[in-house]
Amino acid sequence: MVVTPKRFTIDEYHKLIEIGFFNENDRVELIRGELIKMAAKGTLHSVCSTILCRKLDRLLGDRVAIRGQEPITLSNNSEPEPDVIIARGKDEDYLAHHPYPEDILLVIEISDSTLDYDQKTKLSLYAEAGINHYWIVNLPARQLEHYSQPYHNAQGEFNYLSKLIYLTNQSIAIPGFDDICLDLSLIFP
Repeated sequence: MVVTPKRFTIDEYHKLIEIGFFNENDRVELIRGELIKMAAKGTLHSVCSTILCRKLDRLLGDRVAIRGQEPITLSNNSEPEPDVIIARGKDEDYLAHHPYPEDILLVIEISDSTLDYDQKTKLSLYAEAGINHYWIVNLPARQLEHYSQPYHNAQGEFNYLSKLIYLTNQSIAIPGFDDICLDLSLIFP
């Protein structure tokens, strides 16, 4: 007998949510059809996330939708919940559906205990979806990793052509807003 795990489509995942299969304390996300339990967030992660959302909101205001720990819908049967995204339009534009890759200017993951997962699984997932800009706020190294230019190599793997490292004493331009920079010294607690 061959045992294979049950993989879910996005529609099946949404149906599970609708019927109350998950409770308030279930922190799961759909990654390539699998239900993945999300890691608990420590205080450092939480504080950094809060500060980052507040700074981005002050810099960008109502020009975009800034979403914190909310789902995005990807075509590879995935509905991850990144720590922060910047999407085109207004919050109300996403009443009918979560943002799709073409709506997203930037995905940000804040990483401490999940660093390896964010640098491999999530990076590949976002590159496959064609997300042009992916940041990892690497808390242990106190640096920001900026990935851009997603590609698909001859071995069938998805990755980014460009990886730049920014240190806490630097600023970084926000994708889609080259005239607006985020001072990284303000986001690392």
